Amino acid sequence: MKTSLYCLIFFMSFVFSKANAQINLKTEYISTSTYKGKDDHHPRAKGDLKVIQGGFHVPLFVKMNENNRPTAWTIGCSGSYASLGNKNLSRELCPTNILNLQIGLVHTRPLNAGWSVLATVGAGLYMDSDNLSKARWNNILGQGGIIFIRHLRPNLDLGAGAALNNTFGFPMLFPALYLKWSLDGRYEVKVALIDAIQASVGMKLNNHLKLRLMVEMNGMLALTEKEGKKMYFTQQYTVIGLQPELTLGKSFVIPLTVGIAPYREATYSKRSLKDVFSDDDETNPHFKFGFYCSLGISWRF
Repeated sequence: MKTSLYCLIFFMSFVFSKANAQINLKTEYISTSTYKGKDDHHPRAKGDLKVIQGGFHVPLFVKMNENNRPTAWTIGCSGSYASLGNKNLSRELCPTNILNLQIGLVHTRPLNAGWSVLATVGAGLYMDSDNLSKARWNNILGQGGIIFIRHLRPNLDLGAGAALNNTFGFPMLFPALYLKWSLDGRYEVKVALIDAIQASVGMKLNNHLKLRLMVEMNGMLALTEKEGKKMYFTQQYTVIGLQPELTLGKSFVIPLTVGIAPYREATYSKRSLKDVFSDDDETNPHFKFGFYCSLGISWRF
């Protein structure tokens, strides 16, 4: 069910973003590390990862209620390009470039004092960008979902629902979870669950600088074919790092992250429902430990 991660994480990135439009740019790098396949036939295979991504979201309509909960319509677009610097590794095992483009519409509204509902709809292009001329409808996923969110405390939201996409050639429902918890002040703790975990603990050093220890999961997806069969390739990696964040004025935020990527999965799977539930005890192909760094900028207006 990995593909639900990539579909939902885009939409959730601007949930409850209040009335501000926002533009985000980010570049990431994971150093060269050893590749481990399902067998030991590639002992010298290795590779690094370079990612450039950007996106924006714009609220079309926002109205806050007496509990400071929004009724809002928001549109967003994002794009990610990944270059995999593979060595001694064939493209049949791992592509060299991946392109993801997404557009979506999000609607959220309070149901009462304790509950809100979030609904999403959109589409994305997910493909091996070495073959842009071969882009077809098979490289496009329609996606959407609905989540009911319980506001347990002012700083704690918990929700559940379903996500929908056509990964296997027909619409299929996936479970979707939502968790948002934070403690703010000079010391802050933030935890978010959107099919993956994002967590950080940090300290506000002054009005312009914060320092955090963070853990998060990122990923990209490519819909493709191998030997005449429809496949999808998932590139999923976990990051643990130290993140200084610089705020300039009220609009610009610049996070710099330095750390490690202990595990970077890189695997093909059949676009088949039967394959999802197959019993496969073999280790998924992956790249081992690597060093990680990223630089981003966010502009709110």
